Amino acid sequence: MFLTETNHMVKVFLSEPIILHNLHSVAGFLWKIHNCSKTGHKSIRLSQNGTCREDSPYDEDACKGLGGEAGIYKFIYNDTNCRCLSCYGPKSSPTTPGTTTAGTTTPGTTTAGTTTPVAITVTPPENNNGFGVSPENAASIMKNLSHLLGEMGNFSTATVTIGHIKGGITKLLPNASDINIGITASGDVIIFENIDDSVNVSRLVQIPTEASAMALKRNGSFAGVLLFPGMHQDDPDSYFLNDELLGIEMGTEISNLSQTIDIHYRSVDKNGSIASCRSWDGKGKSMTWITDGCQTKETNNSIICQCSHLTFFAILMSPPPGNISASDFTSLTYITSIGCGLSMFFLMVALFMHFLIRKGKASQATQILMNLFAAMFTLNLSFLVNESIAELGNFGACVAVAAVMHYTMLATCTWFFIEALHLYLNLWKTPTGKHYMAKICATGWVTPAVVVIPLLALRQYDYLVIYTDDGNSAKMCWIADAVVHQGVNVGYYAVVFIFTFVVFIMTVRQIVLLKPAAGKSQDNSSTKANSFSIFGLFVLLGIAWAFAFFSHGPLLIASYYLFTILNSFQGFFLFIYYVKSSKNSSTAGSISSTATSDTVTQ
Repeated sequence: MFLTETNHMVKVFLSEPIILHNLHSVAGFLWKIHNCSKTGHKSIRLSQNGTCREDSPYDEDACKGLGGEAGIYKFIYNDTNCRCLSCYGPKSSPTTPGTTTAGTTTPGTTTAGTTTPVAITVTPPENNNGFGVSPENAASIMKNLSHLLGEMGNFSTATVTIGHIKGGITKLLPNASDINIGITASGDVIIFENIDDSVNVSRLVQIPTEASAMALKRNGSFAGVLLFPGMHQDDPDSYFLNDELLGIEMGTEISNLSQTIDIHYRSVDKNGSIASCRSWDGKGKSMTWITDGCQTKETNNSIICQCSHLTFFAILMSPPPGNISASDFTSLTYITSIGCGLSMFFLMVALFMHFLIRKGKASQATQILMNLFAAMFTLNLSFLVNESIAELGNFGACVAVAAVMHYTMLATCTWFFIEALHLYLNLWKTPTGKHYMAKICATGWVTPAVVVIPLLALRQYDYLVIYTDDGNSAKMCWIADAVVHQGVNVGYYAVVFIFTFVVFIMTVRQIVLLKPAAGKSQDNSSTKANSFSIFGLFVLLGIAWAFAFFSHGPLLIASYYLFTILNSFQGFFLFIYYVKSSKNSSTAGSISSTATSDTVTQ
């Protein structure tokens, strides 16, 4: 039987049958309860062998059998009096550092680096045993955590047990500080003052000082963390990690934190599944889980949810998309590494030749091409080092390399556009005006920055994990939000592609129509020259990047290989084009029409 007193109203909860033989016995029993409840304690346990006062003597025999409820007060009554004993343990007994008892830490007992909490046991919601709690009950429990502050008395921290629900609560002090609440694999709750490498908990919630200060400013007085077991996802193809969710409450709305609330899950066996940190606002009878405001970090066998707000949190485990096999992934990785390395070498040679040998007599077309080479060289370099930096786990370095790679990718696309524009102006012999190259260079290098800087400000660059059908994965630094990636990158290149493809078709048409009528041998030579010119234009204008549009359905794998081969070796192809066309006297992007040939030359 439990007796609780709130605002001087007494409620009695039966925990074991008591047989009362007659009405007189009932009246006498309730009178004894009334007398014993005057001890001033808010939560006491009633039985035939019990206790109630903090200053009462310790009785080991009376406290046997309490199990996980050790640490509460218990009172003993008989026919003549009520005597109170303490189940907290003898105040003078030696302390044992590092010991906890079934989810509680008893006063007088300390754990290294932890605070000393009082244990609070609460009856679960009506018609609910606390296991597999309904969403609305979970939300109600979190909203009512402030009612437990009265149960804590002079203690600053407390462990909370509500049926199978476990957690901890701590009062906020005027000098706000970090709050660390851990839960072991067996369900024990530990409230830490300091965190170090020796902490051995399976879940750890770290609430930053910024959140505590914000809560105090908004009249919040506590921080509470509860672990709700038995929670299931409606989607049969996915599940919550450990079938549980975490609720975090500070008595007021906390959001838009610059210092994130970190939720650590350690020793996680993902079994090939994809982990995604989700949050639910605690509103409504159904749970709508979103990723907004939370980032998922994975290190070794641990998962960290970094969230900028307070609410309910869970880690959703989903099967990998499996849209590419492990063998294809390995092959594409080798092709990319070899192609990018080869392209970087030849692009560097071309830049060396230009700046040390031919810079003084370079045409406008050659200068434009050199800018394209510089963008592609940096893009290949940032791509090759991306995975290595991602594996370091340094978030700042990851953001930097992701931003550089994105910038150079957009710059490469922009220079494709400029190549097509220059070619078009030469085809139609349109005057370029003053400061033509200055305008071109400003367009080529400033336009990508206009896209990248806002994405940096919005913190869109993050770790990205690529999965294969066997559950293996590779990590890189890129735009984590797939919608942002599609909208920005595919949309950007789509605009470039429409213009470059139109110019490509116009140029090819000019080459074909101006094909000279001559002898067979000369005709064969002209055909080879024109074929080379068309292929050069195809590479120069980045038309091969359009294979990304076909990465769907039955063309998925084929488009991956074509895209990877053509684009990773693009720098090498452009070098060959540059060297061969440099032998001709006309400028890049112009059509040199003679009686025997028509080529696009450098």
